[in-house]
Amino acid sequence: MSNKIKKINFNHSFVFFFICNIFSIIALKFTYLTISPLICLFLILIIGVSHGSLDNLKGKKLFQIFGIKNFFFIFYLSYILISIIVVIFWIIIPSITLVTFLIVASHHFGKEDTQFLIIENSYQNQLLFFLKGMLVILAPMYFHFDETVSIFKLLLIENESFYKFLNMIETNKIILFSIILSTFSSIILFTKNFELKKFIIFLDYFSILIINYFFTPLVAFTIYFCFLHSVRHSISLMFELDKNDLINGFKIFTKKALPLTILTATFCLIGFYILNTTYSFDSSILKIIFIGLASLTFPHILLEYFLEKNEN
Repeated sequence: MSNKIKKINFNHSFVFFFICNIFSIIALKFTYLTISPLICLFLILIIGVSHGSLDNLKGKKLFQIFGIKNFFFIFYLSYILISIIVVIFWIIIPSITLVTFLIVASHHFGKEDTQFLIIENSYQNQLLFFLKGMLVILAPMYFHFDETVSIFKLLLIENESFYKFLNMIETNKIILFSIILSTFSSIILFTKNFELKKFIIFLDYFSILIINYFFTPLVAFTIYFCFLHSVRHSISLMFELDKNDLINGFKIFTKKALPLTILTATFCLIGFYILNTTYSFDSSILKIIFIGLASLTFPHILLEYFLEKNEN
Protein backbone atom coordinates (compact mmCIF):
# COMPACT_ATOMS: atom_id res chain seq x y z
CA MET A 1 0.00 0.00 0.00
CA SER A 2 1.43 3.40 -0.93
CA ASN A 3 2.76 5.93 1.56
CA LYS A 4 -0.01 8.29 0.45
CA ILE A 5 -2.83 6.12 1.83
CA LYS A 6 -0.79 5.46 4.99
CA LYS A 7 -0.44 9.21 5.52
CA ILE A 8 -4.17 9.76 4.93
CA ASN A 9 -5.05 7.00 7.40
CA PHE A 10 -2.56 8.35 9.94
CA ASN A 11 -4.21 11.78 9.79
CA HIS A 12 -7.63 10.14 10.04
CA SER A 13 -6.59 8.14 13.13
CA PHE A 14 -5.12 11.24 14.77
CA VAL A 15 -8.28 13.28 14.14
CA PHE A 16 -10.46 10.38 15.37
CA PHE A 17 -8.34 10.05 18.54
CA PHE A 18 -8.58 13.82 19.16
CA ILE A 19 -12.37 13.88 18.65
CA CYS A 20 -12.82 10.83 20.93
CA ASN A 21 -11.04 12.73 23.69
CA ILE A 22 -13.18 15.84 23.14
CA PHE A 23 -16.39 13.80 23.21
CA SER A 24 -15.21 12.00 26.34
CA ILE A 25 -14.60 15.29 28.15
CA ILE A 26 -18.10 16.43 27.15
CA ALA A 27 -19.56 13.13 28.37
CA LEU A 28 -17.64 13.50 31.65
CA LYS A 29 -18.92 17.04 32.28
CA PHE A 30 -22.49 16.34 31.19
CA THR A 31 -23.21 12.95 32.74
CA TYR A 32 -26.92 13.34 31.95
CA LEU A 33 -26.17 13.56 28.23
CA THR A 34 -27.62 10.58 26.37
CA ILE A 35 -27.54 9.62 22.70
CA SER A 36 -30.67 8.02 21.33
CA PRO A 37 -30.40 4.53 19.78
CA LEU A 38 -32.29 6.04 16.83
CA ILE A 39 -29.35 8.37 16.14
CA CYS A 40 -27.02 5.35 16.28
CA LEU A 41 -29.23 3.53 13.77
CA PHE A 42 -29.26 6.42 11.30
CA LEU A 43 -25.48 6.90 11.56
CA ILE A 44 -24.91 3.20 10.89
CA LEU A 45 -27.36 3.20 7.96
CA ILE A 46 -25.85 6.33 6.40
CA ILE A 47 -22.12 6.03 7.14
CA GLY A 48 -21.58 2.45 8.32
CA VAL A 49 -23.51 0.59 5.63
CA SER A 50 -22.06 2.71 2.81
CA HIS A 51 -18.56 1.24 3.24
CA GLY A 52 -19.89 -2.05 1.85
CA SER A 53 -22.00 -0.48 -0.87
CA LEU A 54 -19.42 -1.12 -3.58
CA ASP A 55 -19.66 -4.88 -3.07
CA ASN A 56 -21.53 -5.09 -6.37
CA LEU A 57 -18.45 -3.72 -8.17
CA LYS A 58 -16.21 -6.18 -6.33
CA GLY A 59 -18.66 -8.95 -7.21
CA LYS A 60 -18.51 -7.97 -10.86
CA LYS A 61 -14.70 -8.14 -10.74
CA LEU A 62 -14.84 -11.60 -9.11
CA PHE A 63 -17.33 -12.86 -11.69
CA GLN A 64 -15.07 -11.64 -14.49
CA ILE A 65 -12.17 -13.59 -12.97
CA PHE A 66 -14.31 -16.74 -12.90
CA GLY A 67 -15.85 -16.02 -16.29
CA ILE A 68 -19.39 -16.19 -14.88
CA LYS A 69 -22.17 -14.49 -16.84
CA ASN A 70 -25.60 -13.32 -15.63
CA PHE A 71 -23.82 -11.25 -12.96
CA PHE A 72 -26.82 -9.19 -11.86
CA PHE A 73 -29.12 -12.12 -11.13
CA ILE A 74 -26.58 -14.53 -9.59
CA PHE A 75 -24.71 -11.96 -7.49
CA TYR A 76 -27.70 -10.25 -5.91
CA LEU A 77 -29.56 -13.53 -5.39
CA SER A 78 -26.51 -15.07 -3.66
CA TYR A 79 -25.90 -11.97 -1.53
CA ILE A 80 -29.53 -11.77 -0.40
CA LEU A 81 -29.78 -15.54 0.22
CA ILE A 82 -26.69 -15.53 2.45
CA SER A 83 -28.11 -12.57 4.40
CA ILE A 84 -31.45 -14.35 4.85
CA ILE A 85 -29.72 -17.58 5.94
CA VAL A 86 -27.80 -15.64 8.61
CA VAL A 87 -31.05 -14.16 9.96
CA ILE A 88 -32.68 -17.63 9.99
CA PHE A 89 -29.72 -19.09 11.86
CA TRP A 90 -29.91 -16.21 14.35
CA ILE A 91 -33.57 -17.03 15.02
CA ILE A 92 -32.97 -20.81 15.33
CA ILE A 93 -29.61 -20.90 17.17
CA PRO A 94 -29.03 -17.29 18.32
CA SER A 95 -26.24 -17.91 20.84
CA ILE A 96 -24.08 -19.93 18.41
CA THR A 97 -24.72 -17.42 15.60
CA LEU A 98 -23.83 -14.51 17.90
CA VAL A 99 -20.55 -16.12 18.99
CA THR A 100 -19.68 -16.93 15.35
CA PHE A 101 -20.48 -13.35 14.35
CA LEU A 102 -18.29 -11.92 17.14
CA ILE A 103 -15.37 -14.16 16.12
CA VAL A 104 -15.70 -13.28 12.44
CA ALA A 105 -16.19 -9.58 13.25
CA SER A 106 -13.05 -9.56 15.45
CA HIS A 107 -10.90 -10.78 12.58
CA HIS A 108 -12.64 -8.47 10.11
CA PHE A 109 -12.17 -5.37 12.27
CA GLY A 110 -8.55 -6.20 13.06
CA LYS A 111 -7.68 -6.92 9.44
CA GLU A 112 -9.56 -4.05 7.77
CA ASP A 113 -8.19 -1.50 10.26
CA THR A 114 -4.58 -2.67 9.96
CA GLN A 115 -3.78 -4.50 6.71
CA PHE A 116 -2.79 -1.32 4.82
CA LEU A 117 0.23 -1.21 7.17
CA ILE A 118 1.18 -4.89 6.82
CA ILE A 119 2.70 -6.33 3.63
CA GLU A 120 3.03 -9.99 4.62
CA ASN A 121 -0.20 -12.01 4.41
CA SER A 122 0.85 -14.84 6.77
CA TYR A 123 -1.19 -17.02 9.13
CA GLN A 124 0.62 -15.35 12.02
CA ASN A 125 -0.57 -11.94 10.87
CA GLN A 126 -4.12 -13.25 10.46
CA LEU A 127 -4.02 -14.41 14.10
CA LEU A 128 -2.65 -11.02 15.18
CA PHE A 129 -5.44 -9.26 13.25
CA PHE A 130 -8.00 -11.40 15.08
CA LEU A 131 -6.49 -10.69 18.50
CA LYS A 132 -6.25 -6.97 17.75
CA GLY A 133 -9.86 -6.83 16.53
CA MET A 134 -11.05 -8.59 19.71
CA LEU A 135 -10.62 -5.29 21.53
CA VAL A 136 -13.74 -3.93 19.80
CA ILE A 137 -15.74 -6.84 21.25
CA LEU A 138 -14.04 -7.11 24.65
CA ALA A 139 -13.85 -3.42 25.66
CA PRO A 140 -17.64 -2.93 26.09
CA MET A 141 -17.84 -6.23 28.01
CA TYR A 142 -15.05 -5.11 30.34
CA PHE A 143 -16.25 -1.54 31.02
CA HIS A 144 -20.01 -2.13 30.82
CA PHE A 145 -20.57 -5.83 31.42
CA ASP A 146 -24.20 -5.64 32.58
CA GLU A 147 -25.24 -3.33 29.73
CA THR A 148 -23.57 -5.60 27.18
CA VAL A 149 -25.36 -8.63 28.61
CA SER A 150 -28.64 -6.69 28.40
CA ILE A 151 -28.01 -6.10 24.69
CA PHE A 152 -27.38 -9.82 24.16
CA LYS A 153 -30.69 -10.61 25.85
CA LEU A 154 -32.50 -8.21 23.53
CA LEU A 155 -30.91 -10.03 20.56
CA LEU A 156 -33.00 -13.16 21.22
CA ILE A 157 -30.26 -14.84 23.28
CA GLU A 158 -32.17 -16.83 25.93
CA ASN A 159 -29.64 -19.59 26.60
CA GLU A 160 -28.90 -19.53 30.35
CA SER A 161 -25.69 -21.54 29.84
CA PHE A 162 -24.43 -18.73 27.61
CA TYR A 163 -24.87 -16.16 30.41
CA LYS A 164 -23.33 -18.47 33.00
CA PHE A 165 -20.31 -18.71 30.72
CA LEU A 166 -20.16 -14.90 30.37
CA ASN A 167 -20.37 -14.47 34.15
CA MET A 168 -17.60 -17.05 34.58
CA ILE A 169 -15.19 -15.29 32.22
CA GLU A 170 -16.03 -11.91 33.79
CA THR A 171 -15.58 -13.18 37.36
CA ASN A 172 -12.28 -14.91 36.57
CA LYS A 173 -10.85 -11.82 34.83
CA ILE A 174 -10.63 -13.70 31.51
CA ILE A 175 -11.97 -10.64 29.68
CA LEU A 176 -9.15 -8.53 31.16
CA PHE A 177 -6.52 -11.15 30.26
CA SER A 178 -7.93 -11.27 26.71
CA ILE A 179 -7.63 -7.48 26.44
CA ILE A 180 -4.00 -7.76 27.56
CA LEU A 181 -3.48 -10.42 24.86
CA SER A 182 -5.05 -8.07 22.33
CA THR A 183 -2.68 -5.34 23.54
CA PHE A 184 0.34 -7.57 22.93
CA SER A 185 -0.90 -8.30 19.39
CA SER A 186 -0.99 -4.55 18.70
CA ILE A 187 2.56 -4.22 20.06
CA ILE A 188 3.80 -7.06 17.82
CA LEU A 189 2.10 -5.58 14.74
CA PHE A 190 3.61 -2.20 15.63
CA THR A 191 7.18 -3.50 16.00
CA LYS A 192 7.22 -5.81 12.93
CA ASN A 193 8.95 -3.96 10.06
CA PHE A 194 8.76 -0.80 12.12
CA GLU A 195 7.83 2.55 10.59
CA LEU A 196 6.53 5.67 12.32
CA LYS A 197 3.15 5.59 10.56
CA LYS A 198 2.38 2.34 12.39
CA PHE A 199 1.67 4.49 15.44
CA ILE A 200 -1.84 4.45 13.93
CA ILE A 201 -2.26 1.09 15.71
CA PHE A 202 -1.94 2.70 19.13
CA LEU A 203 -4.01 5.76 18.25
CA ASP A 204 -6.82 3.37 17.30
CA TYR A 205 -6.19 1.20 20.38
CA PHE A 206 -6.54 4.07 22.84
CA SER A 207 -9.49 5.55 20.93
CA ILE A 208 -11.42 2.28 21.29
CA LEU A 209 -10.67 2.11 25.02
CA ILE A 210 -11.64 5.75 25.57
CA ILE A 211 -15.01 5.60 23.83
CA ASN A 212 -15.91 2.31 25.53
CA TYR A 213 -15.00 3.70 28.94
CA PHE A 214 -17.08 6.87 28.61
CA PHE A 215 -19.99 5.72 26.45
CA THR A 216 -22.57 2.94 26.46
CA PRO A 217 -21.75 -0.15 24.36
CA LEU A 218 -24.15 0.85 21.56
CA VAL A 219 -22.86 4.43 21.32
CA ALA A 220 -19.21 3.32 21.54
CA PHE A 221 -19.73 0.73 18.81
CA THR A 222 -21.51 3.28 16.60
CA ILE A 223 -18.65 5.78 16.96
CA TYR A 224 -16.06 3.11 16.18
CA PHE A 225 -17.96 1.42 13.36
CA CYS A 226 -19.00 4.60 11.56
CA PHE A 227 -16.13 7.01 12.10
CA LEU A 228 -13.10 4.70 12.32
CA HIS A 229 -13.78 1.36 10.64
CA SER A 230 -16.20 2.46 7.90
CA VAL A 231 -14.49 5.76 7.09
CA ARG A 232 -11.12 4.02 6.82
CA HIS A 233 -12.50 1.35 4.50
CA SER A 234 -14.31 4.00 2.44
CA ILE A 235 -11.08 6.01 2.12
CA SER A 236 -9.31 2.95 0.69
CA LEU A 237 -12.15 2.53 -1.84
CA MET A 238 -11.96 6.22 -2.80
CA PHE A 239 -8.22 5.83 -3.26
CA GLU A 240 -8.78 2.83 -5.54
CA LEU A 241 -11.30 4.80 -7.62
CA ASP A 242 -8.86 7.70 -8.14
CA LYS A 243 -5.31 7.38 -6.80
CA ASN A 244 -4.37 10.90 -7.88
CA ASP A 245 -7.34 12.88 -6.59
CA LEU A 246 -9.03 11.76 -3.36
CA ILE A 247 -11.72 14.45 -3.70
CA ASN A 248 -12.70 13.06 -7.09
CA GLY A 249 -12.52 9.55 -5.61
CA PHE A 250 -14.96 10.71 -2.93
CA LYS A 251 -17.37 12.02 -5.57
CA ILE A 252 -17.21 8.76 -7.55
CA PHE A 253 -17.57 6.69 -4.36
CA THR A 254 -20.62 8.67 -3.24
CA LYS A 255 -22.29 8.29 -6.62
CA LYS A 256 -21.63 4.55 -6.81
CA ALA A 257 -22.41 3.79 -3.15
CA LEU A 258 -25.65 5.76 -2.94
CA PRO A 259 -28.02 3.26 -4.64
CA LEU A 260 -27.13 0.24 -2.47
CA THR A 261 -26.92 2.39 0.66
CA ILE A 262 -30.44 3.70 0.07
CA LEU A 263 -31.72 0.20 -0.76
CA THR A 264 -30.19 -1.33 2.37
CA ALA A 265 -31.43 1.51 4.57
CA THR A 266 -34.94 1.10 3.13
CA PHE A 267 -35.03 -2.63 3.93
CA CYS A 268 -33.72 -1.94 7.45
CA LEU A 269 -36.38 0.70 8.10
CA ILE A 270 -39.09 -1.67 6.84
CA GLY A 271 -37.70 -4.37 9.14
CA PHE A 272 -37.67 -1.89 12.03
CA TYR A 273 -41.33 -0.99 11.39
CA ILE A 274 -42.31 -4.68 11.42
CA LEU A 275 -40.29 -5.48 14.57
CA ASN A 276 -41.65 -2.44 16.38
CA THR A 277 -45.15 -3.95 16.27
CA THR A 278 -43.91 -6.83 18.48
CA TYR A 279 -40.91 -5.50 20.41
CA SER A 280 -40.13 -2.24 22.19
CA PHE A 281 -38.66 0.72 20.29
CA ASP A 282 -35.08 0.32 21.59
CA SER A 283 -35.20 -3.47 21.29
CA SER A 284 -36.27 -3.21 17.64
CA ILE A 285 -33.40 -0.82 16.90
CA LEU A 286 -30.84 -3.12 18.52
CA LYS A 287 -32.10 -6.09 16.52
CA ILE A 288 -31.91 -4.13 13.26
CA ILE A 289 -28.40 -2.87 14.04
CA PHE A 290 -26.71 -6.07 15.20
CA ILE A 291 -28.67 -8.84 13.48
CA GLY A 292 -28.86 -6.67 10.35
CA LEU A 293 -25.11 -6.02 10.43
CA ALA A 294 -24.44 -9.74 10.91
CA SER A 295 -26.56 -10.56 7.85
CA LEU A 296 -24.58 -8.04 5.77
CA THR A 297 -21.17 -8.83 7.26
CA PHE A 298 -21.03 -12.51 6.27
CA PRO A 299 -21.60 -12.01 2.50
CA HIS A 300 -19.35 -8.92 2.59
CA ILE A 301 -16.48 -10.89 4.19
CA LEU A 302 -16.99 -13.90 1.89
CA LEU A 303 -16.78 -11.61 -1.13
CA GLU A 304 -13.62 -9.92 0.18
CA TYR A 305 -12.06 -13.34 0.88
CA PHE A 306 -12.74 -14.85 -2.55
CA LEU A 307 -11.70 -11.67 -4.36
CA GLU A 308 -8.45 -11.42 -2.41
CA LYS A 309 -7.65 -15.10 -3.00
CA ASN A 310 -8.29 -14.99 -6.74
CA GLU A 311 -6.67 -11.60 -7.36
CA ASN A 312 -3.50 -12.91 -5.75
